[in-house]
Amino acid sequence: MRSSLRLRTLLAALALPALAWAQAPLTQIAAVPLPGPAVRFDYQSLDAAHGRLYISHMDADSLVVFDVRTRRVIANLGGFARVHGVLAVPQIGRLYASATGDHRVNVVDMRTLKTIATAGPIDYPDGLAYAPAEKRVFVSDEHGAVDAVIDAANNNLIASIPLGGGAGNTVYDAGSGRILVAVHRLNQLAAIDPATLKIVARFSLPGLENPHGIALDESVRLAFIAGEDNHSLAVFNLATNKLLSIHQVGDDPDVLAFDPGLQRLYVAAESGTVTVFHLTGLTLQPLGQLYLPHAHTVAVDAATHLVYFPLQDLHGKPVLVLMRPSKFETAVTNSGDLNGR
Repeated sequence: MRSSLRLRTLLAALALPALAWAQAPLTQIAAVPLPGPAVRFDYQSLDAAHGRLYISHMDADSLVVFDVRTRRVIANLGGFARVHGVLAVPQIGRLYASATGDHRVNVVDMRTLKTIATAGPIDYPDGLAYAPAEKRVFVSDEHGAVDAVIDAANNNLIASIPLGGGAGNTVYDAGSGRILVAVHRLNQLAAIDPATLKIVARFSLPGLENPHGIALDESVRLAFIAGEDNHSLAVFNLATNKLLSIHQVGDDPDVLAFDPGLQRLYVAAESGTVTVFHLTGLTLQPLGQLYLPHAHTVAVDAATHLVYFPLQDLHGKPVLVLMRPSKFETAVTNSGDLNGR
């Protein structure tokens, strides 16, 4: 009874209004208490095949393992100093986590949840991506201005690729077989050949200041890239290498998540503003915004369309908020977008 009352209290506290929109684009369905202190979270990684969501509890130096089917925390793994990025690679049974405080990447066996190796040193390991053909892990070194490369076969650091600016998020683009990295200061998207470990292209992103977060729609070859210093979002066509549009989002956008089934993009910002878009063809239409405290990281389950927000401090406790998309008859279009580029 007491736990049920506590959950209802948490849910009531999270029933926050949308910001300047007639209807909130997401509706909360649950709030699950998380272990550890009320401190900052960072990246998340969903292993859809096994129904696990891995959440980096950055300032608690831990990884939370959440079962999305039973909606229960099944483990809280310690020993991940200032953990930032986390990446589940179920095809090789490994989980990679950026232990930024130790300047290394921890390698975890997904079956036993034990750390089996570390790789480094890396100055400031952050975002992570995996190139399956080459079996290599690429790591954003935000302060070192490189993309570091780990051989997944032996967990050795084998290269550091100079970017010319701080490394934002790093992702794998299956359509081209390349690694894509947002480059701070230069305001570029860099493409890396994971076999030769060379930068093969650089694309300018006018209208973005310090590009950081990236999400992809691989079906139509689009990259969504957030500019953290000017609350902007770029839509970049990876097939034509053209910038299509710029949109306004919350202050200091951080993590992005795309649901290919519903064609919805979620942009979570450090300010706590979450902006939701719908993709029609190659055009983004804003569906609305909502505010959640400290909601700068987001993950989406493409199978269930549920959206996950770990919040660091709700009445002194960390909480994982689960939300589902609201239904809209028409998309709101008044957002001050700069389309048609």
